[in-house]
Order: sequence, then C-alpha cells, then structure tokens
Amino acid sequence: MADELTPAELTLLGLLVEKPRHGYELEEVIGARGIREWTEIGFSSIYYLLSRLRERGLIAEVEAGRGKARRVYGPTDEGRRACARAAEAAVAELRPVFPPVLVGLANQPVIEPGRLRDALDRRAAALAERIAAIGAARDAQPGMPTFVRAIFDYSLGQLYAERRWLDGYLAELGEGDGR
Repeated sequence: MADELTPAELTLLGLLVEKPRHGYELEEVIGARGIREWTEIGFSSIYYLLSRLRERGLIAEVEAGRGKARRVYGPTDEGRRACARAAEAAVAELRPVFPPVLVGLANQPVIEPGRLRDALDRRAAALAERIAAIGAARDAQPGMPTFVRAIFDYSLGQLYAERRWLDGYLAELGEGDGR
C-alpha cells in the first residue's frame, strides 16, 4: 500500500503524537528509550524522515523552537489517524523475522565443532551484554509510561528466550559432536 508507513516513519510519527518535538529532541528520546535496538533509524535520517512525513501531510511545523530557530513538528489530524492505523496493524500482525543465526545454524555442518562452540560462546557473551545494557537503560528511567516499559520488557523477553535456547543447545552440543 502506497501510504504504508515504514517502521522508522511510524516511530517518529508516534513520538510526535506523544508531543511536538524538534529533530534534536527526537534524537534524545530515541537514544534514551533504546529505540535503535528495535528499529533502524539513524541520527542522520531523522530530518529526512521528518521531511517525508511533512510532504505526505502527516506532520506540520507547529512552532519555532528555542535557540537556533529549531523547527518543532507535530502531527496533523491525518497523521494521528495514520499513526493509529499503522500502530494497530504493527501490534496485531505477526510478521516473520529472518535472524542470521538461523542461516548459520542451517550451515552448521561446515563449521568445525570447536569453532562452532566458540561462536556460540561469543553469542552467549553478546546476549549477556545486550541484556545488561537494555536492563540498565530501562532501570535508568523510573516512572516511564507503561507502553515504554512494555518495549523494554518485550526486548528483554526475546533476549531471555534466546539465552534459554542457547543454554540448552550448548548443553546438547556437550553431549555430542554438534552435527
């Protein structure tokens, strides 16, 4: 559908529905909430995405910001409706995810067992680091809205599930040759 929002567009539009913001403030919220953990949105793309949303009539400049005349954007009525439709669809629809680890596992027979074990151990270490980082980011924001906490908790739930799987798989590999 031509008017479908990309995840990055929906993310920015949703932040503007929360409250009007300028680009730098959007960057601050994206960083504080760990949004880059679950969607591709770079600092340099924020202004490009704001421009796209403005061209589509989903946001408009609402006031001049302080300082260097920063432009503050807020949603239009159509922007609010588009955000609500896209957010509802994103919550309701189950879409496939294509993690590279599955491709690696599908090709596991070509990996030497010792190297496979090392790769899985590196993955376990990376999981532990990610769990700690997301937990710290969540805990650094007491009093956050329930929906923001839900994002952190969902991400942590996924990581904990992968860690349980990985622990079981490593134990299974310990019993055989991993093939």
